[in-house]
Amino acid sequence: MKNNEQGFTYPLVLCLLILFLLFFSMHIEQLLTERKMAHETAAIFQQEYYFLSSIKKVEWLFQTEGNIPDKGTIVYRNGTMDYQTEPISGYVQKVNFTLSLNSGDAITGRGFFDTRSKKMVKWVELK
Repeated sequence: MKNNEQGFTYPLVLCLLILFLLFFSMHIEQLLTERKMAHETAAIFQQEYYFLSSIKKVEWLFQTEGNIPDKGTIVYRNGTMDYQTEPISGYVQKVNFTLSLNSGDAITGRGFFDTRSKKMVKWVELK
């Protein structure tokens, strides 16, 4: 009976170790994927917040002063928003927004403002 047990412990421990490492590596990969997704989601929320804040500031300028300056820059903690207006066509004025983040990313969007109601009527995000 002693001869039958000699080679049993090592393969059993090796199989258990391989199973443990397999599950451990799967959980590590899942954790890294979730961290990456959380980081990307935070960056997207920050970009959306900067665009929304800029649109509200430009809309407020339009409502108080009656026109939008031709060019302007709004500085944020992690980037800058540059905007530039295009000539009015009918009752719609186009404003091009360019967000330059400190990380090096640049995102462009375009807002269409109604000159009669002095509000933004359409938003298009460009790549």
